[in-house]
Amino acid sequence: MDIGINAEQREAIANGLSALLADSYTLYLMTHNFHWNVTGPQFNSLHLMFMGQYTEQWNALDLIAERIRALGFPAPGTYKEYVKLASIEEVEGVPKADDMIRHLVAAQEATARTARQLFPVVDAANDQPTADLLTQRLDIHEKTAWMLRSTLEE
Repeated sequence: MDIGINAEQREAIANGLSALLADSYTLYLMTHNFHWNVTGPQFNSLHLMFMGQYTEQWNALDLIAERIRALGFPAPGTYKEYVKLASIEEVEGVPKADDMIRHLVAAQEATARTARQLFPVVDAANDQPTADLLTQRLDIHEKTAWMLRSTLEE
């Protein structure tokens, strides 16, 4: 494979993207779970907000996995791999609505950190497609975290 990025750089980028994919999948699953299980006076607005968020997240999973494949590596695709690679802890039980929001803020921020950590490797490899993907993901995760935090303000 000769795309202008050497094998060592491609592997480092693919490994970083695999961690991002694991965080993204964990965040997707958490958001979908909360969509199903939210209750209380904010039910309707949170139910709809969470649906928009998990739908966007679901679509992003394919973009991240396909970039890993384009770099010549297999994309992780099992819960076992995701648990090992993710920086986000799974939430047990069904938290109250405000706690769901707090968990999602933390998970959005963690996913943003995972994406941001990959930039030095991507920049060194002059990998613009991955840099573009990371920039788009950062924008979405940071904006979503801000929107979620705003719902907690009184």
